[in-house]
Amino acid sequence: MLVEQAEGAGSLRRLLEQMQANELLLRRVCLATGEVSLHPASPTDEFHYTDDVVQKVFGPRWLLLLIGAGHLSRYVSQLARMLDYRVVICDPRDGYDDNAIDGVERVRIMPDEAVLAMANHPRCAVVALTHDPRLDDMALLEALESDAFYVGAIGSQRNSDQRCKRLAALGVGPQSLARLHAPVGLPIGSHSPPEIAVSILAEITAVRNRVAQLRGDTVPAP
Repeated sequence: MLVEQAEGAGSLRRLLEQMQANELLLRRVCLATGEVSLHPASPTDEFHYTDDVVQKVFGPRWLLLLIGAGHLSRYVSQLARMLDYRVVICDPRDGYDDNAIDGVERVRIMPDEAVLAMANHPRCAVVALTHDPRLDDMALLEALESDAFYVGAIGSQRNSDQRCKRLAALGVGPQSLARLHAPVGLPIGSHSPPEIAVSILAEITAVRNRVAQLRGDTVPAP
């Protein structure tokens, strides 16, 4: 247990302000002197302590933003919740599944607004699942230019190729398009919605862990 004496609200105020701005901060406490310092954190930083220092990450939790409230979103949401993601489903359309999913948030704003409001940080994944270019493309235009660590979209290879052409015509550059995982998910021969959900979360997990490995960090054990 670490007990600290608060000398003032200044550092806490800065911490809260930067958390509200979806920034990641590493709060480090020197155990020898009691000195507290704040540092920019990477998405893969975790709680850590030694005999000399205690550090804790503050900021947004891992978030999965799903575009589309269809049948597949339910299975993806359930798996993502098991992996401790905050899950948000965005669908402004009427007549789609409104059944509540425990622990899953639902918003009815437009997809581009949802990405701008909650998904522009490096602990976020965005997956477009509507099969409707008017909604999926709207989300992807913003997500591919955001700090999200993963951006994916459902569809066949033919539909994915057509989607890339549309996005390129709308001004998305080659480097941003290269970030798009489409068809979404690992190629495991999936056909049913539960199988497709497994492939999607498997690919998101692989990308998330690969980022950690490239940084030379240790990937946390499942």
